[in-house]
Amino acid sequence: MHEVEPKVFLVGETRIMTDEFMEYLEHIEVPGWNSDAPSDPEKLIEFMGRLCYKSFVPGLNPNVTKIREGNDEYLANLSNVKHGSVLEHVVFNFVFSDVSRVFTHELVRHRAGVAISQESLRYVRLTEIGFMMPSVFANDPEVVEKCSKYVEEGENLQLWLAEHFGLDNPGVGFPFKKKVTSAMRRVAVLGLATTIGWSANARALRWVLEMRTHPSAEEEIRMVFGKVGEMMCAKYPNLFGDFEVVMEDGLPHYKPRNSKV
Repeated sequence: MHEVEPKVFLVGETRIMTDEFMEYLEHIEVPGWNSDAPSDPEKLIEFMGRLCYKSFVPGLNPNVTKIREGNDEYLANLSNVKHGSVLEHVVFNFVFSDVSRVFTHELVRHRAGVAISQESLRYVRLTEIGFMMPSVFANDPEVVEKCSKYVEEGENLQLWLAEHFGLDNPGVGFPFKKKVTSAMRRVAVLGLATTIGWSANARALRWVLEMRTHPSAEEEIRMVFGKVGEMMCAKYPNLFGDFEVVMEDGLPHYKPRNSKV
């Protein structure tokens, strides 16, 4: 057994196809339009919003004689008026590593606007188990000792089962390995470290960030989305600029000025 801390990796984001993007602007006769957005996701959200009202420049839509300038001001207004549908056009791709099955069981409750790919313990055999000691246990040496021994015994059982069934013996086929490995996960501790890929559109992400950093949320998921919040506010300031960070119980709570956009 080894102690771990959850890790967050942002591995992908929506990118603009520049040639096609410019071709559309030429098609509507505003080839000079551009955005001062600091990222493609923020630029694309602004683009989709302006598309709704044909508000790229004054006069393009005869009903529009004045437009908001600046990506920060434009996205702030979208948030204020809760025009959240255009936020669904951009997607962020994460990998959450060294998180527990406790965490993943809670994360998968969020389904709208997300995609999930989880490390499968039907195929991935457990060897050395990573484990995060909950803070309520961490300051009690007696509890830490007993819990550590319990997890270590579970790890030893995994190794024993693999040896008992000869999974590493020459000639053992994958179907048999899969069958035994699938059974072995049933006696593994729920708190073992695993990995999950999680993608969410910007609208869904804002809501999950608000919910899962709330003080009433479970400790580990608060830790993970605290890291997500720090990352997103730094990389996409116009999209997450209305979030205020308040430390509560030693963990950050990301509170948006505009909830559930």
